Amino acid sequence: MPIFRADGQRTAAHSLWAVGCLLLALCGCTTVSPKPGEPLAVEVPAAWSDGSAATVTAAASLAQWWQRFDDPLLARLVVQALQANTSVRAAEAALRQARAQRDVSAAALLPTVGAAASAERGRSGGQVTGNAYRAGLDASWELDIFGVNRSALDASEAAAQASAASLGDVQVSIAAEVALGYITLRGAQAGLAIAQSNLASQLETLQITQWRQQAGLVTSLDTEQAMSAAEQTRAQLPVLQIVVKQNQHALAVLTGQPPAALSTLLAASAPVPQAADNLVLSIPAETLRQRPDVRAAENQVTAAVARVAQADAARLPNFQLGGSLGLYGLTLGALTGGSAAIGALLASVSMPVFDGGALVAQVQAQQAALDQARAAYEATVLTALKEVEDALVALRGDRERLLYLQRAADAAGNAALLAQQRYSSGLIDFQTVLDTQRTLLTTQDRVVIATTDLGADHVHLYKALGGGWRPDGEDTAPGATANDITTPRQ
Repeated sequence: MPIFRADGQRTAAHSLWAVGCLLLALCGCTTVSPKPGEPLAVEVPAAWSDGSAATVTAAASLAQWWQRFDDPLLARLVVQALQANTSVRAAEAALRQARAQRDVSAAALLPTVGAAASAERGRSGGQVTGNAYRAGLDASWELDIFGVNRSALDASEAAAQASAASLGDVQVSIAAEVALGYITLRGAQAGLAIAQSNLASQLETLQITQWRQQAGLVTSLDTEQAMSAAEQTRAQLPVLQIVVKQNQHALAVLTGQPPAALSTLLAASAPVPQAADNLVLSIPAETLRQRPDVRAAENQVTAAVARVAQADAARLPNFQLGGSLGLYGLTLGALTGGSAAIGALLASVSMPVFDGGALVAQVQAQQAALDQARAAYEATVLTALKEVEDALVALRGDRERLLYLQRAADAAGNAALLAQQRYSSGLIDFQTVLDTQRTLLTTQDRVVIATTDLGADHVHLYKALGGGWRPDGEDTAPGATANDITTPRQ
């Protein structure tokens, strides 16, 4: 609706304001406001149920937690995975996309200016009737009085922050997955070494049994039992070799390489890495703030609240200002004359009067999405608390289990050695030797499994506590370095 012409003459301003007041009155009768936002209240315990952590109040730095295993190769693989893993790269691209969408929403708050030029040539009955040339600038600006565009920007900003936290969650997960794969690999290699050692011992026992059979001191039954035990142990070797190879392939893919790329590097056996037990736990509430998935869920709630406000504001009047300034002439030379200048200034107001309830339904849809985001946030918090509690329970139990199994393995080793010596001297029967060897192999395998589980428990705990992630802009935790897991700057 034009208010001013190029000559400055006043037109229908009073009519415009009358229509605007009528629309505002209609809007006041039909606006559906979003529900008040309830606080994101989830009951969080004051301390962890694990007794050893209940009295701890100081927060610990989880920066570069993989360094706690004192294994340079593990640290190298984690750093490489954080740089080259395909899931990390995809999350980084998603973050760039979210930030670009935020910039798009921010641009809607600013005026838009465009330029145009045209040349027109008219004909009538085969004769040229004349030429016309135009050049000018057009501008428009939506007055965001009721906050439609501002709410859209708030939603985009919260979505970008959620995407940044999701990137951190992917990084934490990938680092934990590399550590778990590496620990499993070293456990399989340790189990393979134990099986090979026991096989050598059983083959030695088989040789002794065969000599005693040739001397008529034992029957073929003892020889067959010794051979059966040795072959059963030999059958375990391919299974463990498969586990070793598969974990080598998995680690290569996690670090962004072909499956066989790390076979040579990881071929040599090494001890199962174990982390130091000097981790100091923070209180549950602080732990939740250190988890990227919890922050992402919280930001999704913020974005959902802004979308409800955006949908509700879309039902209110929309005010726009526009204008144009240009040149018009029948020849190119005429465009430079003062009389060629033309201009216009426009203002408009619009509002949906009847849409069949579409906008009201849109508000309700966004309110339902908000309820879903709140439920997802609560579920994420509860899952986070459960993961920490589970990791603490497993850590305490596996420590005790490993202690008892190590004692049992020492005793089984001594028993197997004594049995073999006495059998060689003819003091005991072969069944005793067979039983002690089986017990030794079983107990040693269980020690390796418990050691592997204990290392994995530490990884699960570090991941459950946030994995060293910190939102960009927060203070660096004690002991953190430039290689910590951090969200890129926005």
